[in-house]
Amino acid sequence: MRQMSLKLNMYMKSISMINNIEKFIFNIIIWSFAILVLSYIVFLGTMVKNIVERKSLEANARVLESEVRDLELSYLSMSNNIDLNLSYSMGFKEVQATFATRKALGLGSSSGSLKVAQNDL
Repeated sequence: MRQMSLKLNMYMKSISMINNIEKFIFNIIIWSFAILVLSYIVFLGTMVKNIVERKSLEANARVLESEVRDLELSYLSMSNNIDLNLSYSMGFKEVQATFATRKALGLGSSSGSLKVAQNDL
C-alpha cells in the first residue's frame, strides 16, 4: 500500500509539473495573441489616419490649383493690356540699344575690328 501511495504522489507531482508547464505555455500564447492584436489595431489606426490626411491634402491641393489658375488668368488679362502707350504714360522711355558686331571672318578680311551698329526698330 505504501508503494502505491508513493507512486500516486509521484504521479500527482508529475501531473502538477505538466500542468504548470501547460499553464506557462498557454499564458505565452495568450500574451502573444494580445500583443499581435494590439499591433494590428495600432497599424490599422495609423493607416486610416494617413488615408484621411492624404484626402485632406488632396483637397487643399485642388484649392491651391484653382487659386493658381485664377492668378494666371488675371496675369494674362493684365499682360494683354500692356502696350507702348501704357508704358509711356507710366514714365518709361524707349532706349536705343547698341550691339557690337564683327566684320566677316573670311579670306578677304585682314583685320577683326569691331563695328558698333544702332538698333533700328
